[in-house]
Amino acid sequence: MNEAIRVLKERRSVRQYEAKPVPKEILEDIIDCARLAASANNTQPWLFVVVTNEEGKSAIARLATYGKFIASAGACVAVFCEKDSKYKVEDGAAATQNILLAAKAHGLGSCWVAGHGKDYAEDVRKLLNVPEKYELISLVAIGYTNQTPNPPKKPLSQVLKWEKYE
Repeated sequence: MNEAIRVLKERRSVRQYEAKPVPKEILEDIIDCARLAASANNTQPWLFVVVTNEEGKSAIARLATYGKFIASAGACVAVFCEKDSKYKVEDGAAATQNILLAAKAHGLGSCWVAGHGKDYAEDVRKLLNVPEKYELISLVAIGYTNQTPNPPKKPLSQVLKWEKYE
């Protein structure tokens, strides 16, 4: 199986991490993949803040309603997009998906935590000292894990229709 297809098919959300730092070079490569995501009209409205220190990860974990596990991850990537960008959610989601896939390709676990429109989004922006022109889209926990989640997925036959729904 092609490596890219394998990564796409095997990626799963991981919420348990080993107490092991992720090398800066790997994190930089993951963000490099994120910045190459598709964006509407090639606007590239994103900004990525990578948090690796314990204090910062713990603070984000306390703020994020469903992201308590961020505190134990090797890193947390906060994905921001410019507020005035018409397709900020779509563009930020594309960049976030690239982060998840790049992490998997590097043998790391990851988990997407919602950010856009959440009551903690502004607090995360302020915590990370991000300029007001940006809005939080997502948080991504990244780290080493020995967990291999395999939740059931809907079969292709249930979600694929040809030509029209019948």
